[in-house]
This record gives sequence, structure tokens and C-alpha cells, in this order.
Amino acid sequence: MPEFGKALQRLVNRAVDAVVTGYGDDLDGFSALLTAPVRGVETALLHVPVPVFVLAIAAGAWLAGRKLGFALAMALLPLVLAGLGVWNEAMQSLALVVVAVLLVAILGLPLGIAAARLPRLGRALAPFYDLMQTIPSFVYLIPVAMVLGLGRAPALVATLIYALPPFARLTELGLRGIDAGLVQAARALGLGPRQTLWLVELPLARPTILQGLNQAIMMALAMVVVASMIGAKGLGEIVLLGLQRADPGLGFVGGMAIVVLAILLDRMAQAVLGARRPLA
Repeated sequence: MPEFGKALQRLVNRAVDAVVTGYGDDLDGFSALLTAPVRGVETALLHVPVPVFVLAIAAGAWLAGRKLGFALAMALLPLVLAGLGVWNEAMQSLALVVVAVLLVAILGLPLGIAAARLPRLGRALAPFYDLMQTIPSFVYLIPVAMVLGLGRAPALVATLIYALPPFARLTELGLRGIDAGLVQAARALGLGPRQTLWLVELPLARPTILQGLNQAIMMALAMVVVASMIGAKGLGEIVLLGLQRADPGLGFVGGMAIVVLAILLDRMAQAVLGARRPLA
């Protein structure tokens, strides 16, 4: 069979070069636009003293779960991060995750609603979701980093590509799983399509949608180490430095901090998002 790998390689290189040379100024502006919210959240988090952050986590955990043991356990986790000496890096990673998940929700919710409304669109989007979840992140990190430069912007794009599919898919699944009789009853009572969506369908699909959001949070955090390889600051950078310096202790500290942050985000997300009961 004829080999076309070299031809494909040259085609991709030419396409990336054309984009970089032809739209360099626009890409710089787009990169700055993506970076701005991450910088803002990061600056805000870094200005919060550790005791205030711990108290806020404890208060949020108490209000969400009304359990003293849970609140104390959640308050202990940020103290562990501070004790490991990686507080600044943890806040940098947290800022990237927060902005990425916010973008996932903004983009994924309309996609899930549209796919649930239009089955053909859902079938058309499915292969793209499969590619976004199965293609190794390094495959698209290289061109994204060349187009947007090193730093937070390509890391945010890579995290968005990785975390968007589960949220969009579970939103679609939750809306399609609603009993059609309930929707018809709402329409019979005089509700319009938008009112039915916001007052009936989304509340009924809320558990599945929130499960997708929780998965998006975890998948965004999973990109922390990968993002460090293209210049994103945070806990992944500590792991990367441990690897580069052949320092297993440093890598272990970074890995332990990522685990602690993951537990904190997962448990708090489950408690806060599940605090209110879905409509029945």
C-alpha cells in the first residue's frame, strides 16, 4: 500500500504554519482573552489567606451536608495542601479547573440540549466526542501550543477538549430519559417550549446533568500534569520537575497534592451539587 504518513505530516505542518503566520496578531489576542479569566481567578485565590479558605470550605461543606464530620474532613484537606508546601501551585491548578469547568458548562449544556432535541445532530456529534476522548492529548497539544503559544491558553483549550464530551453526553442522556408524558402534560397546561425546558425537563434531568458536571471536574483536574508540559503553572509542574530531576520525593509530593485536591473537589462538588433535591 502507498504510504501517506509523510504527506499528511507535511499537510498538517503547512496548515499550522499558515495559521500562525497569517493570523498571528489575532491569535495573540485570543490567547490573552483565554488567559485573562484564569489569571483573574488565580489572583483572587492567591489573595485569600489559608485560614479564610479553610473556614470557607468548612462552612460550604456544613451548609451542603449538615454533617460536622464531613465539614471537618473537608477543612483538613486544604490544610494538607498548605502543609505540603504547595499552596500556590494548588491555587494555580484550581483556577485552571474552575475556568475550564465553567466553559464546559457554558458550551456543553446548549450542545446537550440541541442533541436531545435533534437526534440527527446527536448522531453527528457522537464521532467528534469519541475523538475528543480517545485521541491522546499530546496529539493536539503540539499544534495548539504552536498556535496559541505556551502557557495557560493552550492548557485551557486542551482541558476543554478533554472534559467537554462527558458533560454534553450526559446532558443529552438526561434529557432523553425524561418521561414523554410529563413533557406532554406540561405543554397541555399551557407551558411553551422554553418554559417546559427550564421548568420541567432540566429539573428532571438534573441528577444526570450534575453527574456529568462532576465527571468534567475530575477530567479537568486529570489534565493538570499534561498541561504543565506546555507551560501551565500548578501542581503538574511539581510532578514534571520531579521527573526531570529524577527526584521521586518531589514527584510524590506533587502527586499527593493532586490526589488531595481531587478528593476535595469531588466531595465538595457532590455535596454542593446534590444539596438540593431534583423536582419529581
